[in-house]
Amino acid sequence: MLDINLIRTNPDLVRENIKKKFQDEKLPMVDEVLELDKKNRDAIQRADYLRSQRNKISKQIGMLMGQGKKDEAEAAKQQVKDMQDELADIEQKETEYAEEIRKRMLVIPNIIDASVPIGKDDSENVENERFGEPVVPEWEIPHHTEILERLNGLDLDSSRRTTGYGFYYLKGDIARLHSAILSYARDFMIDRGFTYYVPPFMIHGNVVTGVMSFAEMENMMYKIEGEDLYLIGTSEHSMIGKFIDQMLDEKDLPQTLTSYSPCFRKEVGAHGIEERGLYRVHQFEKQEMVVVCKPEDSMMWYERLWKNTVDFFRTLDIPVRTLECCSGDLADLKVKSCDVEAWSPRQKKYFEVGSCSNLGDAQARRLKIRVKGADGKKYLPHTLNNTVVAPPRMLIAFVENNLQADGSVRIPEALRMYMGGKTEIR
Repeated sequence: MLDINLIRTNPDLVRENIKKKFQDEKLPMVDEVLELDKKNRDAIQRADYLRSQRNKISKQIGMLMGQGKKDEAEAAKQQVKDMQDELADIEQKETEYAEEIRKRMLVIPNIIDASVPIGKDDSENVENERFGEPVVPEWEIPHHTEILERLNGLDLDSSRRTTGYGFYYLKGDIARLHSAILSYARDFMIDRGFTYYVPPFMIHGNVVTGVMSFAEMENMMYKIEGEDLYLIGTSEHSMIGKFIDQMLDEKDLPQTLTSYSPCFRKEVGAHGIEERGLYRVHQFEKQEMVVVCKPEDSMMWYERLWKNTVDFFRTLDIPVRTLECCSGDLADLKVKSCDVEAWSPRQKKYFEVGSCSNLGDAQARRLKIRVKGADGKKYLPHTLNNTVVAPPRMLIAFVENNLQADGSVRIPEALRMYMGGKTEIR
């Protein structure tokens, strides 16, 4: 959410940013906010005047009564009553104006960074850099479900009976591999100085609207019927939410956190949700990283966060690349974002396994997270998040890139201590 002062002082910048995101239908909202804001400020000014006059006249009533000027005192009482009635009406309008302004401010997109490429959708995202040499082996790479089923590690038929499409059973060494990857990711991030968390897996509605846009909320979140609780789609939601309404001390920044959680997503509009496979599912587990920092440090942390994911995947011998998200592919709260994509030797292309985002002060403003500086001044921190790893999607990249000619899957050195010393899965 933008600072209202930015729209007041530079509405053209806001309009130009909306155009860069190809959301022209939101352009009228800028003028609507300006008009509502003027009405609201006029109402506040009138209310302040009425309060001062009411207090002034109220003090005169007793004096008039004491002087025996009953008629004048009664007239003054009527004046006070009229002011009270008008004030109540104005206060109601102030509330309505503020709600209408907030409703629009929540959907006007954040100002994107100048480095973001301009494009309409994800087809215009830009490749930044590749890490590791993509290899296509001489032997055939089956679909990942075939690989996992041959290793007696995946049961989709049972999950369809118990829960439906978009769910799965992992078992045996594959289930152990899944847990091993998450344990390794946890220790990998702890070794990089991040504090490990296991957060709540449900959050209140005001936290949901604080961390994401309405469009994302509608397409992602499962709501608990009859309660103000939502299942999280990523632990970022709980981790940023933990700072809601907090005043942080600048000396405690940056907050560098890594969190494990199950994730639940409706995946509305997703393609192929009923196809066999683990690429897009309603339930999965993830290791996340979250940073709350001073505004001047956020781009430095953005670079460090995506590099952590690249380094993690390279320790598992998986080639990856980074893809810069263009303006039209950025969610409304994001200032800048890139995807980390892993190589698929079967498809001979890369696919998304993580996303790194700098959200500027948008989440902090929505959640009322503030920082008290050493000079006593208060300001909004910047928030960032990035995926360390998200099995089971990562399992697709893992088994394809570590599949051997005889159908076994090699276990890279970094994972062996979490797999009881195993060097391969057969």
